Amino acid sequence: MNNMAYNQQLFHEYRLYYSNQKIERITWSSSYSLGIKLIDDQHKKILDFAYDLLNYSVKSEEEEREYFRDVIAELVDYIKIHFATEEGIMLATKFHGYCEHKRAHENFILSVVKSIKDYEAGNRHVLTNFSNYTRKWILTHIAVMDLKYIDYYKRISVNL
Repeated sequence: MNNMAYNQQLFHEYRLYYSNQKIERITWSSSYSLGIKLIDDQHKKILDFAYDLLNYSVKSEEEEREYFRDVIAELVDYIKIHFATEEGIMLATKFHGYCEHKRAHENFILSVVKSIKDYEAGNRHVLTNFSNYTRKWILTHIAVMDLKYIDYYKRISVNL
């Protein structure tokens, strides 16, 4: 079996597996909230993107490629806006954890760029892996990086 046939077979088996899996939407919880409506709304939208990516990654190959081309750019643009929003607040308030937070954002963007390149190179599993990674990353980022600074955010939120 040549590489192309093998990849198509793997994709077919992978799609069958995931089409039988229940993909659950993460329900936003007040425990994720930073108390800054703009940031919380952006976090919700990024989680929605991840959920939508998971659902589309189990469609046909053609639908998946079209979706990836159209929507991944929207997601990347939105994430850049979100990161700029968070970082802008941190800079404006001289937040001491800015450098660490910005590094986490930069590492995530590098992961996104790598995933896009891998997908464009023909790695069919990238979209589902990327969807799962995005979903886990945003929750971990909120729970570890963002919530670690919640008291600080709450102090400044009255000025936002």
